[in-house]
Amino acid sequence: MRVREFIEHLEKTGKLKRIKREVSTDQETSAIMARLGDTALLFENMGVVANLCSTRELVSMGLGIPKEGLVKAMADAIDSPKEPEVGEADHKEIEADLEKLPILFHYPKDGGKYMSSSIIIANDKEYGLNASYHRIMVLGKDRIVLRILPRHFDEYIKRGLKEFAICIGSPIQVLVTAGISCGIGKSELSIANSLKETKLVELDGHKVPDAEFVIIAEFTGEEADEGPFVDLTGTYDIVRKQRVARIRKIYAKPDALYHALLPGGLEHKVLMGMPREPTIFREVSKVCDCKDVLLTPGGCSWLHGVVSISKKDKEDGKKAIEAALSGHKSMKHVIVVDDDIDINDPLDVEWAIATRVQADKDVVLKPNEKGSSLDPSSDLETRGTAKVGIDATIPSDRDKSDFKRAEFSVRPEGGL
Repeated sequence: MRVREFIEHLEKTGKLKRIKREVSTDQETSAIMARLGDTALLFENMGVVANLCSTRELVSMGLGIPKEGLVKAMADAIDSPKEPEVGEADHKEIEADLEKLPILFHYPKDGGKYMSSSIIIANDKEYGLNASYHRIMVLGKDRIVLRILPRHFDEYIKRGLKEFAICIGSPIQVLVTAGISCGIGKSELSIANSLKETKLVELDGHKVPDAEFVIIAEFTGEEADEGPFVDLTGTYDIVRKQRVARIRKIYAKPDALYHALLPGGLEHKVLMGMPREPTIFREVSKVCDCKDVLLTPGGCSWLHGVVSISKKDKEDGKKAIEAALSGHKSMKHVIVVDDDIDINDPLDVEWAIATRVQADKDVVLKPNEKGSSLDPSSDLETRGTAKVGIDATIPSDRDKSDFKRAEFSVRPEGGL
């Protein structure tokens, strides 16, 4: 579903809030996005949309998939990608001046204005199309600096890639799948097309999703300071030297809507965290019967996870811990529970830990592991960290009935 179609659908269903007054792009817009974090927003005077995927309910609406089926649907799409077709574009070229776009200055200590919903589309002759999120700091009207981790886009660059496309306001399924981590050569756009039919368009020789804005850029060979930037944890990431690019062209759809994403906000967490859940699900499913996965909001939707399994063997809990940490290498703490526990209810998960865990038997400590640079308590240069897994499943050598909540055999009748 394209962004404009989704906005229309949200309005019809009463899920959209319009901001009619003029709002400054200098922190004020961000403050409103944070205050109304789980509400989809349209800033009328700027043509800015925000918080589109800030809850699983909104993602469910955008994809037309029940909320409880999202992880399994994404896992299936990873396993069965479909090459998307290329259709006609209705974009028009506009002035290649970033100062004409409503790019936000989010927080007071930011290094500059940031495009934070930006999806990079890169093409390699051997590996094909790759879609991935990269925060982009504006240096001038046609100059940017990109935070690029040593993953597939970085590999494409090392293989000679110079020019790439930046998509802002991508279809919902592309917003979701661009955060998926899979093997190089498996296109996130094909995964998106398997999840929900996705059309590509061709602009200036680049095949891209049918996004609201498509920006063509090329690397200059320079580096510049990138940051500070508020990341998933809500804390400022460090300043690093990163690659600089020049804006060549900007294409926009008629009355294009600019998708603003609040760094550290709910939408940031959903779009970064949720796409990692199917990779955890797939790894855990290799060793036991995995039922569901959640990267928890309290764990920044990145560092903490809960995995639900149907336990068949006494070692399933420990196996699930190892597989989950392998499925998402940035995760620091993972809890494995039986499938009678609601992983979306933190009180239920804590109850499982309280009643089913003995620390000397059920806690797995993994020191000196490589974790996430987003964790301010880790070594920010080496990503060195310690990881913990908690097996909060019922012990196999005990009577399961001893670990079940008491239930009433009758229900109250009449009023109270």
